[in-house]
Amino acid sequence: MSVQFGQWNFEGRPVDATSLARVSDMLNAYGPDGRNEYVREEIHALYFRFHTTPESHRESQPLILPSGAVLIWDGRLDNRKELLDDLRDGIPSDATDADIAAAAYESWRLASFKKLVGDWALSLWCPRDRLLILAADFLAMRPLYYLVQQNVLTWCTVLDPLMFLSREPLKFDEEYAAGWLGFFPAVHLTPYEGIHRVPPASYVQCRPGAVTIRKYWSFDPSKSICYRTDGEYEEHFRALFNTAVRRRLRSDRPVLAELSGGMDSSSIVCVADQIIAADQTVTPCLDTLSYYDDTEPNWNEKFYFTKVEEKRGRTGCHIDVGPGKGLATLFPKGPPTITPEFDGRSETVKQKLVEVMSARENRVILSGTGGDEVLGGVPTALPELADLLSTMHLGKFFKSLFAWSLAMRTPAIHLLWRTLREFLPASIAAHDEHRKPALWLDADFIRRHRAPLSGYSHRLKFFGPLPSFQENVVTLDGLTRQLACAPSPRHPLFEKRYPFLDRDLLEFLFSIEPSQLVRPHQRRSLMRRALAGIVPAEILERKRKAFVVRSTIAGLRAELPGTHPTRDMLAAFLGIIDPLRFGEAVASLHKGMEVPFVTMLRTLALEHWLNQSRTAGIMRTSVNATFFYSTEKRIPTVLNSASQTISDLPVEGITRQAIAGRNP
Repeated sequence: MSVQFGQWNFEGRPVDATSLARVSDMLNAYGPDGRNEYVREEIHALYFRFHTTPESHRESQPLILPSGAVLIWDGRLDNRKELLDDLRDGIPSDATDADIAAAAYESWRLASFKKLVGDWALSLWCPRDRLLILAADFLAMRPLYYLVQQNVLTWCTVLDPLMFLSREPLKFDEEYAAGWLGFFPAVHLTPYEGIHRVPPASYVQCRPGAVTIRKYWSFDPSKSICYRTDGEYEEHFRALFNTAVRRRLRSDRPVLAELSGGMDSSSIVCVADQIIAADQTVTPCLDTLSYYDDTEPNWNEKFYFTKVEEKRGRTGCHIDVGPGKGLATLFPKGPPTITPEFDGRSETVKQKLVEVMSARENRVILSGTGGDEVLGGVPTALPELADLLSTMHLGKFFKSLFAWSLAMRTPAIHLLWRTLREFLPASIAAHDEHRKPALWLDADFIRRHRAPLSGYSHRLKFFGPLPSFQENVVTLDGLTRQLACAPSPRHPLFEKRYPFLDRDLLEFLFSIEPSQLVRPHQRRSLMRRALAGIVPAEILERKRKAFVVRSTIAGLRAELPGTHPTRDMLAAFLGIIDPLRFGEAVASLHKGMEVPFVTMLRTLALEHWLNQSRTAGIMRTSVNATFFYSTEKRIPTVLNSASQTISDLPVEGITRQAIAGRNP
């Protein structure tokens, strides 16, 4: 993933050269393949190259377009051939993705964004109109952040420079914290008020004194695909999944695929092998990476991923994450992170990954994330029943209701009520237990942020798009929010690609009947049927993969005594948690009682991040504390807006390394 940075002074003053030099130092590690820049009186843009496709080696960015606009592109275009056919203006077939995106903009202007299929983020500077456009793909897989302060707009692929160049105190965003402690924050949010991320399928138009956000694309709720036989659905799925994997294999270096032993990662590897066997030009080689723990009965995937290795006749890299090799500490010490994050891997495991990728020169990792969510990983009858009910197909509804009732061993009346409840207002419908905020969160904090704590939940509408379509969009939004919280890869550098989140594949899955995806007694029905004979039967027929591991719970119990869950916790000081209730939850965990385990991990990750920020001098905790970066010395400090001034703050030992030190 290449990195772009830019700063625009609305008043026409030159951008500070000293600050830009320091920003360049921060970002050099993200662009090992070179650096380019665009400089004008009021705007300065930088581009740091990280090549992941054969065509990217020939890119020369920023691009000056015939119209005078300046384009910076970071991404992978998946529908290159279709775009070249539509453009028809002599663009060579081996043109770079950036050149194709530029030609598309010249031909269709803002309407071009919806035609660009793939993972991408771009910035467009139009000097004639004094207009800056920031845009992201339909899931915002490539982050692009921006900040407007004191007539200066700064944008970047990573957060660090925006914090470093902040001209005003940056306040901690409570809604982000609520989302982090609930079902992940909205994609456009960051932990800092004022710094935003370009939302999915949207572009941001920036003019002096005005910033507007517009959506350029959305799924079509009226699109419906109906075939007469199961075989036709299976054939269509195989074709689209093959295309989705092929698109993400485009690399000039060996691609590394995560192989967990589950259905998703195994399917990607097996289909990729077929593609490479037929066309070796897509990538030089496909390597696999598997983690295992022989001591963990709930999470030992070795039996399953070795079945895939046997089929492909090649053993991949195996990393042991068992006791003594895996979770050394849940929240290790080190340079402060820019956002709260949790990485349960030990330094030994991380170093092993670095060694593996360095030895094979991998820069691309394929991930099976998303398959479970979009292909019926959860065996629920509700989408199918809700569709039949809303379309008033009552005969089919009751037939399906009783079939699911037998399969789920649930009284039909209970299943009927659960279906009806999805349409009722939240005030009438019983509250979902799994969406209730953790008991240790502060009551006032919950009242202020019910939406993010509940995952921005929506009730199904009886009229309009089919309920299954509504549910698909909500599920995809939750998955997008989860992926947006993942930190930018630092060491090693790599680009992660998700075949199951291909736009064309998702459009197909959102347009077919739910009964194709999930059936009584058979979750993931379409995928199992379509990939029979391609993926080993042991994997297609296995039960749902476990995801809770005892080692993580044991590690949490071991570390909790050192976190001192009292009123001294910074999260309590900021009014996020009730320390007494959190202490009770910790005691329950040590007694072996059931607690909201994931929320507890995220609470501790938030607390760890707050403490790291304070220790490094990035933040001093106080009521209404704000983040502040001194514009005079360019060092991170904190300003308590209630009582302190910059001169009151200790600066000894606080350096730019508090931020830049996090880079490889």
